[in-house]
Amino acid sequence: MIYSLCFVLFVIGLYCALTKKNTVKIVIGLSIMEYGVNLFFVLVGYRRRGGAPIIGKADSLTQFLSQAVDPLPQALVLTSIVIGLGVTALSLSLCIRLYEKYGTFDITEMRRLKG
Repeated sequence: MIYSLCFVLFVIGLYCALTKKNTVKIVIGLSIMEYGVNLFFVLVGYRRRGGAPIIGKADSLTQFLSQAVDPLPQALVLTSIVIGLGVTALSLSLCIRLYEKYGTFDITEMRRLKG
């Protein structure tokens, strides 16, 4: 059920990125897609009633593997968040430069003004 909600979030972002003509709205759509993928990765590593992935001295390895949450998707999502922040900042700065040059955020208007 929750995986389908991640898919819905991704599709909403994809719809926004493909159908909108405003460059800022396209960047927002890409960010929504990224949030959907990040949420999916976190849910893949989730385990119900799972504990922190830390092995104590008294813990056996089989008990640890059956009860611990997988930390790899969490680490990948943290890296993805940092990279996504950089990409979003770069995309918005490009939107600002395009607005300074063409005076609009509309991509069809930019194509017409290109001459």
